[in-house]
Amino acid sequence: MFTEMSKRKYTLRRRAEQQQQTRERIVQATAELHEELGPRNTTVSAIAERAGVQRLTVYRHFPDDETLFAACTSHWLAGHPPPDPADWQAITDPADRTRRALGALYAYYRRTARMWFVSYRDVHDVAALHGPMGEFEAYLDSVRDDLAAAWGQHHRNERLTATLGLAVGFHAWRLLDQQGMDDAQMAELVIDWIRCINNP
Repeated sequence: MFTEMSKRKYTLRRRAEQQQQTRERIVQATAELHEELGPRNTTVSAIAERAGVQRLTVYRHFPDDETLFAACTSHWLAGHPPPDPADWQAITDPADRTRRALGALYAYYRRTARMWFVSYRDVHDVAALHGPMGEFEAYLDSVRDDLAAAWGQHHRNERLTATLGLAVGFHAWRLLDQQGMDDAQMAELVIDWIRCINNP
């Protein structure tokens, strides 16, 4: 009797482990395809083929796009976390604080540019992207507000807030990168803008 119970427990545990491994393969395949093709062009069939499972298996683990995208986002961000604001919030000089924050953020964009490019490109076409992208935009808003406060102009100078909102965004980084600027040059350009705003 005890032997049968032990076998049953082992079988259940092994089955749970296999299901978890399958789930992880599906999530990994989804993240890879999103980065390669973009969320809009990633099909369940392609995910299943990349993960080595049937389409029905994908649906069993993730019955809708929202659950699949949430798992994919968590997986991808675990390996590519955005910069931690704590790394610059102790810096009191506003220019140095902005330089550190933008330097970290721009280096992050440079490492992860492909995923952010396809995500922003497809966000209006893929409803399941709205939640994850909204969370990232909220993070960027918090960085913007922190830097505005460092300059002593939080919500009092719309031009400063707008400039910082532009500066922390992926699109601004990408456009400046296409102009041949490196990350340090971009950060210095933004600081020059802010100084012009504060000292017209």
